[in-house]
Amino acid sequence: MDEYLMLSVLSAPGESKETFSRRLSTFWTQILRQYPEDFEKVFAETTSFELHGNQLERQYLIEPDVLDLLEKELSTAGIGLKPVDPDEIFSRYEAVSPQWMQIEH
Repeated sequence: MDEYLMLSVLSAPGESKETFSRRLSTFWTQILRQYPEDFEKVFAETTSFELHGNQLERQYLIEPDVLDLLEKELSTAGIGLKPVDPDEIFSRYEAVSPQWMQIEH
């Protein structure tokens, strides 16, 4: 059975949905181009943003061995993230629509 971690990314405070969405698209395009094998380890993303105070959040299910790379690249891109709990494991069966969308590779 596949095991995934929850990666939660955060917008800049007060950033609009459109701007954050554009920054995420640019980020994931860069990851796909520079690290195609690692991009395949990103299994699913939530279908909508959640609002937490004045920040937007989007969640991803990722394979554990890609966490270090993504944390580094997200930091470089100026995208915030919540701490990841390596002991909190998720299965692919928890990423169901309509809340989740599997990422095609």
